[in-house]
Amino acid sequence: MNQTVVVTGASGGVGRATARAFARRGANVALLARGEEGLEGAAEDVRSAGATPLPVEVDVADSDAVFAAAERVEKELGPIDTWVNVAFSSVFAPFDEIDPAEFRRATEVTYLGYVYGTMAALRHMKPRNSGAIVHVGSALAYRGIPLQTAYCGGKHAIQGFHESLRCELLHEKSGVHVTMVQLPAVNTPQFSWLLSRLPNRAQPVPPIYQPELAARAIVHAADHPNRREYWVGSTTAATLLANAVAPGLLDRYLARTGFQSQQSDEPQPPDAPENLWRPVDHAGGKDFGAHGRFDDQAHAHDPQVWASQHHGALAGAVAGAAATAGALLLRRRR
Repeated sequence: MNQTVVVTGASGGVGRATARAFARRGANVALLARGEEGLEGAAEDVRSAGATPLPVEVDVADSDAVFAAAERVEKELGPIDTWVNVAFSSVFAPFDEIDPAEFRRATEVTYLGYVYGTMAALRHMKPRNSGAIVHVGSALAYRGIPLQTAYCGGKHAIQGFHESLRCELLHEKSGVHVTMVQLPAVNTPQFSWLLSRLPNRAQPVPPIYQPELAARAIVHAADHPNRREYWVGSTTAATLLANAVAPGLLDRYLARTGFQSQQSDEPQPPDAPENLWRPVDHAGGKDFGAHGRFDDQAHAHDPQVWASQHHGALAGAVAGAAATAGALLLRRRR
């Protein structure tokens, strides 16, 4: 019997790449997202890989809709083996330039979307005492940065939720497992479609990685969900270590560099799309795909992925992270 996988945020970015990766392994993939054009493109990707797609238009901030989507998946594709929470939205802006309604909406999608997805998955997995839930996180789940208060707040919340739930499942000796994959800067459409009030176009802070690298790590985590978390990208490990060792220094470093480093030299177009309230890959819109506009800078491979997946290499990974963290903190102090 083919594996059944649910991916939220599957119409673009990391979710899109993850759906492709599971489909190439023969899994049937339920694609949950808001945008019709993006969903159709993702469904075609899954079909091209020889697997069966089930595109479902759903807003993950709507708990009833998420629960109904899970019921539909069970009926049409079969028992859910893996649920991957990816969907998010946010606002690029200083905190005092974000409206309360915008902050609430970003939190409902980014944080509560994971909560509702996990609730839906557990309703079906716990009676069978099997299944894996993968939360796609970020180095920013541990380390907040300027201009991303809504996103960082949501990722921090997911981290705490994940840890609490994992302890409960361990206490129950449950056959359902939950793990988290912490990502670095990834070349996705988010830097083109998130609501932004920055004067210049938003950009990820290099090094930047391709979404397929993240997808490979997510598939691995789904296969080995007993681990608490996985790190992707050496900068993720460095950021986590630097924040643990010298959070005050990192605060000051980011205060000096975090505004400029997250903006390109190009002015923000006044008519730039924004997906906070409605999808920009809606019917008649554009299918943005998995990649953003940084293909010429993005890396497809990183040794930290291998290190995170192999316990014996952890010491080497930490040593490398320490060196990178030291360089990060000292670069502007010389």
